[in-house]
Amino acid sequence: MVRIKPFRGIRPPKNYAAEVASRPYDVLNSAEAKAEATERSLLHIIKPEIDFDPIADEHDPKVYEKAVENFRRWRELGWLAQDPEEYYYVYAQTMEGRTQYGLAMCCHFEDYLSGAIKKHELTRTEKEEDRMIHVRNQQANIEPVFFAYPDNAEIDAIVADVVANNAPEYDFTAEDGFGHKLWVIRDRKTNDRITELFKGIPALYVADGHHRTAAAARVGAEYRDRNPHHTGGEEYCYFLAVTFPASQLRIIDYNRVVKDLNGLTPAEFLERLKEDFTVEEKGTEIYRPQALHNFSMYLAGRWYSLTAKPGTYDDHDPIGVLDVTVLSNRVLDRILDIKDLRTSKRIDFVGGIRGLGELKRRVDSGEMQAAFALYPVSMQQLIDIADTGNIMPPKTTWFEPKLRSGVVIHSFEE
Repeated sequence: MVRIKPFRGIRPPKNYAAEVASRPYDVLNSAEAKAEATERSLLHIIKPEIDFDPIADEHDPKVYEKAVENFRRWRELGWLAQDPEEYYYVYAQTMEGRTQYGLAMCCHFEDYLSGAIKKHELTRTEKEEDRMIHVRNQQANIEPVFFAYPDNAEIDAIVADVVANNAPEYDFTAEDGFGHKLWVIRDRKTNDRITELFKGIPALYVADGHHRTAAAARVGAEYRDRNPHHTGGEEYCYFLAVTFPASQLRIIDYNRVVKDLNGLTPAEFLERLKEDFTVEEKGTEIYRPQALHNFSMYLAGRWYSLTAKPGTYDDHDPIGVLDVTVLSNRVLDRILDIKDLRTSKRIDFVGGIRGLGELKRRVDSGEMQAAFALYPVSMQQLIDIADTGNIMPPKTTWFEPKLRSGVVIHSFEE
């Protein structure tokens, strides 16, 4: 059982929606954000270091203060306004002809602490604390987290009815070509039914936004601990999420590039790989992994297929079946002596949205020595890992399209 509620969303007027809505804070650096931000862009609130010349350190106290100032100013100017009543919202995203429909809602922080909201990644304390400052200072969840839930036919039917019988409040295509639509569910009986149905949902799964989720939960706990009359129903107990049926989501590949071959020549490296993989040269044309346990490698101007040999993986273990585990254990650790993916400076990670051409470019430039492309993780693998209390290796999942920040905001201002 999970606890959710509708909320009085803070969002842009229809004519400003496309401009206000922005990419999330963590998918672009400060220079990219400064170049991308138009006058009303939410980037001024989620990456306010761009308002300083030169760009300020994002952890400077004056930057956090600027975020609060900008959020207040956006509301004073009418670029953001709060809905008069509590609603759920349908948020649809379209990428390459495929649309996924989520519900924007508020989730309860205690469900995260109890494990009813399940994670599959470790978080870093310093990143949690950065997000906590933003949430605490704003008394708001400016950016939603991205959750999945087990499919439910009645919830699907409610969403389909809203979409079929109502015009969307927003309908725009972002500069990356992905479409975004928002419907406001104003019917109180429908909202009540959604709340009731989610009481029967056994768990929610964090797809994207582990640090924001952890930060929101920690802020909720702070408010609880200093309120002697805490009931559990206060607005600060809730944080913003967009939740999607698990079957509608697709995970794309998350790939690796390495700076050196640990003293080996390319020929020696290939020979070492043959101990655990069937190695086939594929030439100069980009080669994409064809199935689970098949990898693509770019080395010295050539593409290779690497197929893991039986015994290098465990299809009956939720972690052992993952190709990131196979690559980490059999190549990165065993051959290249890269032990800690979180701290090593010899490895970098490339989201599949950038394409395999990005892997080739980084090796050809001399910046990196080799690149590895992986077959994407499935949603079922993610759920199996979360359900068993396991944690995926770093940089395993990449969800696309990303939620646009600023489509709707949740405030718990007292």
